Amino acid sequence: MHKKRHMLDYLDLDERELNIKKAKKVIVIMMCISLLIFVVISALAILSEGYSSFIKSILSVNIFYFFLAFVVLFIGYIMRYPKWELYIKRLGIRIARTSNFMVYLSMYSMDITPGRWGRGVVAYTINKITKTRFAKIFPAVVADNFTDFFGFIVLSLIMAFLVGKYVILSIAITVILMLPFVFLFNKGPFELLKKHFGNIHWLRGFFKEGVMYFKNSRALGIDTYIYSMIYTIPSMFMNGVALYLVILSTGVSMNLSFIPIVVFVYTSSLLIGIITGVPGALGVTDAALISYLTLFFGPLGVGFGLASIITILFRIVSLWFVEGFGFAAFAYTLKYW
Repeated sequence: MHKKRHMLDYLDLDERELNIKKAKKVIVIMMCISLLIFVVISALAILSEGYSSFIKSILSVNIFYFFLAFVVLFIGYIMRYPKWELYIKRLGIRIARTSNFMVYLSMYSMDITPGRWGRGVVAYTINKITKTRFAKIFPAVVADNFTDFFGFIVLSLIMAFLVGKYVILSIAITVILMLPFVFLFNKGPFELLKKHFGNIHWLRGFFKEGVMYFKNSRALGIDTYIYSMIYTIPSMFMNGVALYLVILSTGVSMNLSFIPIVVFVYTSSLLIGIITGVPGALGVTDAALISYLTLFFGPLGVGFGLASIITILFRIVSLWFVEGFGFAAFAYTLKYW
């Protein structure tokens, strides 16, 4: 029996390593697509307002505000670390804080994978460090994903009510996005699906992870999810502030009273991208951002060309930069493998 268990553990290990390699390929492909989207947006902006105007806007970017956007966004991600540390403690996993922090940052190297499934790499790394079973660690990954989504959705609803725009649409999208998370607290629907579709080859991984989650998730408790919002909502707000700073960097004159509108533009654009299911919301969020920027800030001189530049700059901050520090941390944690 022990020998059989040992062999199965190695089979699981090979499967996880294969998934990690697959995630790396997906990320490279997605980043190439992102670059292509930047090229298309730039081309459209040049056609709309001319090459010289486009280049002039790029060269006139205020480096101070643009750099500050990176700092603010990174602080936002750091603000979420306490909830990750809480999950690890609740699950009874003992790991040095420095190592855990680097593992946490490495998680963001996989954010662009479909459904963020690549985030499971952190469970693999912690398994290597602590020898804790993968099944015991995995609920922390699921909980972090859920609280990120839930905190973002709560913030988007708050901003929709504050701005008084697209409230019904925001509520509808929220309901749709929350449906999959019914599985987090109710095992019944999961068991029903597993019973009818568990033998489908390409769904076996999903059901296997689901079994591991339900077996170990009770240690977290509902209060953990509620407590996590203290960190998640302000963190998501900081992402919106980063967009505000990017807009300022392009010379658009706006005071602090515009921040709620900017955060609404950020959350609404990303919601539209998320609902499509496109990895990293590539293309969809970009198009939504350009549309919202021209709609809300047109009177301030934000036309299609400037909105395109703002979108490209913000995606560099919110996508490329995040993948960058995530991969730097991931490279560091490879020493534990």
